[in-house]
Amino acid sequence: MNRAARLAAARVAATREHAVVHRVAALLLEYPTAETVALLPQVRAALAEVRPQLRDALVPVVDHLEGRPLPELEAEYVATFDLKRRHALYLTYYAYGDTRKRGVALVEMKQAYRAAGFELADDELSDHLGVVLEFAALTGAAPGADGDGRAARHRDAGVRLLLEHRAGLEILRLALLDAGSPYAGVLVAVSATLPPLEGEDRAAVARLAAEGPPGEDVGLEPFAPPSYMPVAGEPAALEGARR
Repeated sequence: MNRAARLAAARVAATREHAVVHRVAALLLEYPTAETVALLPQVRAALAEVRPQLRDALVPVVDHLEGRPLPELEAEYVATFDLKRRHALYLTYYAYGDTRKRGVALVEMKQAYRAAGFELADDELSDHLGVVLEFAALTGAAPGADGDGRAARHRDAGVRLLLEHRAGLEILRLALLDAGSPYAGVLVAVSATLPPLEGEDRAAVARLAAEGPPGEDVGLEPFAPPSYMPVAGEPAALEGARR
């Protein structure tokens, strides 16, 4: 196999691995139910095929969910994601707050899903991180650019949505790390599937951390000390509703 073929094979393998990580992350961010807990052995098996850099962030989350009674998991999920705006799972909130622009962004995201043949349930918002990750897994595993059909045309559409909302994604990662949440590993793994945070993206995270979403009376409290900010070229730290 020549160098070009080896590079192409490596890209395909990385794409498939990232799709697995995104699908697992989407499942782990769902509101815990008996059904989702029952799927955890399959999740663990899927992660066995993922590189340690990504797997080591996700396995502790699986361990946590398997090791707690369901009522405790339900209460923890609500306390983590439903009662703290800094832990919001709705990506457009970080970019637009509760302004009218957020409504426009939600519609645009829904249109992107529909164009790729991905239909939302009636009770799902298009900017929920779990929904975006599931979409990223679907389109990331689509046929290559030289393939046929709608899936090929919309390849990596989900990853593009994650990148468009990178600042909000990183703010959530930092907030969960700062809180010592067992869910932080999910965001660490997702961030590690994306390009290194640098330049304008890094500045946007710092600005959002200081000022908060548009339309708020006051900025959000700082989410984490600067040492938590990933540096370009270095892997993110591995510390540790959809209903």
